[in-house]
Amino acid sequence: MSMRKHLREARRLVVKVGSALVTGNGASLDYDAVDGWAGQIAALRRGGRKIALVSSGAIAAGMQKLGWKKRPSEMHRLQAAAAVGQMGLVKAYEDIFARHGLATAQILLTHDDLADRNRYLNARSTLVTLLELGVIPIINENDTVVTDEIKFGDNDTLGALVANLIEADALIILTDQRGLYTADPRRDANATLIEEGEAGDRRYEAMAGGAGTNIGKGGMLTKVLAARRAARGGAHTCIASGREPNIMSRLLAGEAVGTLLYASNSRLAARKQWLADHLQLAGALVIDAGAVTALRGGGSLLPVGVIEARGDFKRGEVLACLNETGEEIARGLVNYAASECRRVLRKPSAEIEAILGYIDTPELIHRDNLVVRTPH
Repeated sequence: MSMRKHLREARRLVVKVGSALVTGNGASLDYDAVDGWAGQIAALRRGGRKIALVSSGAIAAGMQKLGWKKRPSEMHRLQAAAAVGQMGLVKAYEDIFARHGLATAQILLTHDDLADRNRYLNARSTLVTLLELGVIPIINENDTVVTDEIKFGDNDTLGALVANLIEADALIILTDQRGLYTADPRRDANATLIEEGEAGDRRYEAMAGGAGTNIGKGGMLTKVLAARRAARGGAHTCIASGREPNIMSRLLAGEAVGTLLYASNSRLAARKQWLADHLQLAGALVIDAGAVTALRGGGSLLPVGVIEARGDFKRGEVLACLNETGEEIARGLVNYAASECRRVLRKPSAEIEAILGYIDTPELIHRDNLVVRTPH
């Protein structure tokens, strides 16, 4: 049975476009191509989908402006090219999306932003808020400041990490190839297109092989590895040609174009399995009988049902939820730090903002970030 139906149901998406597409194989920024993707994204937005765009092309655009034909290897020259190219790239996206009635926002990330817990959560909150506002985030690696030690390595990896960051249903990687083949079609006339398969299938690594081009860093292998990474968070990945007409709309209508590498677990199931297997807990919340009933009935944990906060935990860490006899009822990702939780214990959610001076969410732990233990 085809897994393409999952794409029709996808509501939150990350679209990644490569350097060769954005810059017309390095010639210059391809405004017509960008306009085509913007039009497709605008149509998908009107259909209720929320979309973040991860775009390569800053270095390639900078190379073009600087008159460089070959991608440099020195970090300082790459950073200089990125600084030159990023301005034109973002302005092109802003102007073109505006013609389709969409506002855009520039988001530049480094590995440190996703490795540090607070910066990770702040980046997530910003991106989710932008999506809720109907804004299209234009995301790229902050090439002007990164070093080898803190690089993502390629924007395919960044696309997968952003998919997990915003809990996307699908990652669409647009490239200059039709999809993943059994071998490199440029060298093997017998190579055939893989229409769909499980993202964790290790055989695809050998089939992908190869490196990038003089324009971009990634090759098909980075896309296969990105699909596997995205699948850990429950996101399906499509690899398809960005030069195909209406490619995004066709993919999300379930048409058999490109390669679908699907996740074996749903996004929610993948996160809850991770929570269930989490060995290091940062602390605990002791909850009353009413909260126990609410959690076992599929509800979220509200501050009014919490008796005590144990430990010096931070926002976003995994906590145990204990009943009054010390039995673990559930575990989940907490939305507030320990000091904040203690200030709102036993209080209605409506009072959080008055007490803390701000409100992140009305729940201490949302039901989507909770896994409930089966009663003994």
